[in-house]
Amino acid sequence: MGRFRRWWGGRTLRLRITLVVGLVALLALLALSRLGVGLLTNGLVSAADSELREQADAAASQLVAGAAPERARGPQTRIVDTEGVPVDGGPALPLHPEQVRALAAGNALIVGRYPDVRRWLAVSVVVPDGSTRLVVVVGDLVGATTLLAHAAVGLVLAGLVLAGVVTLAAWAATRAALRPVDRMRLSAAALPPGERLPVPAPFDELRALAEEFNLLLARRDDAVARLERFTGDAAHELRSPVAAIRAQAEVAVAHPDPDLAEETLRSVAEEAARLSTLLSDLLALARADAGRRPPAQPVDLVAAAAEAIARATAATTDGPALELVAPTPAAVAATPSEVATVLDNLVRNAMRHADSLVRVAVLPAGRTTVRLVVEDDGPGIPEADRQRIFDRFLRLNPEAGGGAGLGLPLVAALVQGRGGTVTVGARDTGGARFEVRWPT
Repeated sequence: MGRFRRWWGGRTLRLRITLVVGLVALLALLALSRLGVGLLTNGLVSAADSELREQADAAASQLVAGAAPERARGPQTRIVDTEGVPVDGGPALPLHPEQVRALAAGNALIVGRYPDVRRWLAVSVVVPDGSTRLVVVVGDLVGATTLLAHAAVGLVLAGLVLAGVVTLAAWAATRAALRPVDRMRLSAAALPPGERLPVPAPFDELRALAEEFNLLLARRDDAVARLERFTGDAAHELRSPVAAIRAQAEVAVAHPDPDLAEETLRSVAEEAARLSTLLSDLLALARADAGRRPPAQPVDLVAAAAEAIARATAATTDGPALELVAPTPAAVAATPSEVATVLDNLVRNAMRHADSLVRVAVLPAGRTTVRLVVEDDGPGIPEADRQRIFDRFLRLNPEAGGGAGLGLPLVAALVQGRGGTVTVGARDTGGARFEVRWPT
């Protein structure tokens, strides 16, 4: 069975459709041939039975009228008792006792093989002396058998021919039906970037297939464009720290100065740290775009926010004050690394623009959602730029330092990948307000 499935799966769609249609047509025509032969057989046997019954009734009428069994006997008519013993002076019947009992019960029989095939039929009658006699008549079915044999052969041959014709018609029809698909396949293979397949005018399956192809091509072109743009932006961002490290190293080699060595190494370390952060963000974005995410698990958002504040506080000594507001425990469906990445990027972004205070709040929002709110008292974000800030490599204020414009896009990708949302607005007293709604 497995070998047949492999063989069947390796055949073309046109051949498979043709074979199925041909096989179904052959089976249907053979069944119709058998049905036709059966109907013809029943008709011939019924006609023979009618003729034999007329002969039996005629002989029975003579016996009822008192005629002797010898007078009612004929070439195809015999008179016997209920045990099958002849009473007409003729020889014994060439029948078994079981066959005689079947005739006495009113059943007609076909006895013999081709070409000596006979039809036997009996009629019971009560003669004037009160005894029961069987009028047995027999007819020759050789002609009917020959006709049936010829009819069966003819019907089978006609079924085979018609099945072959149906198979050829199915092959031609399938080929004609699939020819537009072949043309569409060849057109798609030779389609230049940015072009689309022509859509057929009729509203049929081919039109739907062409429209789906065009949607797929549009998604492909969009993905390629985003990949090219992302690659170009990433290369540009990577060039800056690499060029800075190289320039500082070349200056240090060309003009060795022990007094500037520590400052040079510190600058190289800062640029290397910036490069490492950029590469980590790029890898995280690539994994988020690819949809490769580990299974979600409950993560304590309050504890994760406290840890993120502790990390931010340890990284700087002159930054704004950090405040955590968490009235109730809350857990979200994610992974600890995703939650830490989201919190670190939001807190760092808020600290970069805050004047004196950054507030992190973990608030319930129904039974299935938790709100994470990060606010600062900085200048805020203009309303026209509140959607643009999630674009990759975009920095509204490059002079603020730090970051490569990947933090907020990474936050949006991670949160939306878990079915959440990220929005940005303004505080009532001024400053930016980021709100993350995370599924529990």
